[in-house]
Amino acid sequence: MDLEFNKNEDQLKQLCFQLKSKAQKTMLGGGEKKIEDQHQKGKLTARERIDYLIDKNSPFLEIGLFVGDGMYKEQGGCPSGGVVTGIGYVKSRQCVIVANDATVKAGAWFPITAKKNLRAQEIAMENHLPIIYLVDSAGVFLPMQDEIFPDKEHFGRQFRNNAKMSSMGIIQIAAIMGSCVAGGAYLPIMSDEAMIVDKTGSIFLAGSYLVKAAIGEDIDNETLGGATTHCEISGVTDNKFPSDQACLDHIRGLFDKIGAKEKAGFDRVEKKSPKLKPEEIFGLIPSDRTKPYDMGEIIKRLVDDSEFDEYKALYGKTILCGFARIEGWAVGIVANQRKTVKNKKGEMQMGGVIYSDSADKAARFIMNCNQRKIPLLFLQDVSGFMVGSKAEHGGIIKDGAKMVNAMANSTVPKFTIIIGNSYGAGNYAMCGKAYDPRLIYAWPTAQIAVMSGASAAKTLLQIRVSTLKAQGKTISKVEEDLLLKEITDKYNEQLSPYYAASRLWVDGVIDPMETRKVISMGIEAANHARIEKFNVGVIQT
Repeated sequence: MDLEFNKNEDQLKQLCFQLKSKAQKTMLGGGEKKIEDQHQKGKLTARERIDYLIDKNSPFLEIGLFVGDGMYKEQGGCPSGGVVTGIGYVKSRQCVIVANDATVKAGAWFPITAKKNLRAQEIAMENHLPIIYLVDSAGVFLPMQDEIFPDKEHFGRQFRNNAKMSSMGIIQIAAIMGSCVAGGAYLPIMSDEAMIVDKTGSIFLAGSYLVKAAIGEDIDNETLGGATTHCEISGVTDNKFPSDQACLDHIRGLFDKIGAKEKAGFDRVEKKSPKLKPEEIFGLIPSDRTKPYDMGEIIKRLVDDSEFDEYKALYGKTILCGFARIEGWAVGIVANQRKTVKNKKGEMQMGGVIYSDSADKAARFIMNCNQRKIPLLFLQDVSGFMVGSKAEHGGIIKDGAKMVNAMANSTVPKFTIIIGNSYGAGNYAMCGKAYDPRLIYAWPTAQIAVMSGASAAKTLLQIRVSTLKAQGKTISKVEEDLLLKEITDKYNEQLSPYYAASRLWVDGVIDPMETRKVISMGIEAANHARIEKFNVGVIQT
């Protein structure tokens, strides 16, 4: 057992080391030379601006660090989607921060940039959090304008969200700290207050070159749309400042005077550390993802005082449900049990698979949490729902639909951590991205796909071989093996948690030791917004 524990520990720690190295590289944005260029202009970088703005020694929960990873290679890449977003504290008030990274293509918007910006606005809207925009962007990346400009979830959606947030009473503060051009100019001006940094900040619908081409007027950018113009002549911006630091100090001053709003009222007591060592998680997660483990032991190392009050412990054992606290916050946990268990009839049930009794239990537990106003935490390591004649005859589709219905209609905030497998309909039932978790993060051990790599590769191979045979072609065993390897390698790349994070299927990849922080900050954010009455809709019994 000790040998197996050490082997597991070594592998997961290696994955976390790779995560840390990848994160450090990504945080450099466009690279050290581009960072130095920012400094030469008297500007801070996006991350330096955030560090200066937030309270000293306070946590910052980054959203979408790995967005754009491995994408847009022909365009030179787009680290973090060219924008830094997250939840931080300014004068002890939680808020969403969006900072364009001008070291990445001058802060231009790629398609994934729009998706990330909209995600940040979504978090602000769901949780009624103030949002701060630190603007420094060249606007839409023109070579890809057809993928970012006209559709519902494209560039223009952010201005619609500006207007919606204003009507919802959500505070929006904008600082123009560099370029702010064309349609992008509406974002800060649709905010409640807009400030600008003198000599480096500029805002206009069309720059000097375009003005010359369009109407023949000769004018420089500073006169056209600099700080003096907009603070003293047009009145477009409210105040100008001599430096990034002075501008950020002003924002902190604004937040120092914001009044408190009514809270949702989620229960919190003084936090306690887990009694069992959280670091032991590294040795408990098998290095071989097909091997079983006890999810209950993982939960005990994540929750306060290692106390987990299980719901229906003797029924539907392939899903664990129960109440606990994380950093003092009350939570209802729904987790896939990964060890093989016996059901009430004495039959063996495979771990990581959702059976009818498990789905029924989870649906009832989710409804209880809504009735009691307790946030939900889903811990995913799921292979899917049980298949076969026995499951079908037992009504697995009906029971699965019951669980999905309860989860989808849940009005208490939901949070999802993908620990291992996240396959097929199991991803949906356990609150995947399509079901609006307030935050969704993955551990480095996560895999997200319709099915496992081995199953998918064999299925795809069968299809390819059948197609070749239909064309009258024969394939040798050696060729078949090579084809299987090619298919497997490609599919495994798509299984990676970084592939998911790049496309914002998850908000990020985290070290397991960061899980408590993510959940605690998430519930604190959710506590700013009142919740609607729970109505589960139609559920077949």
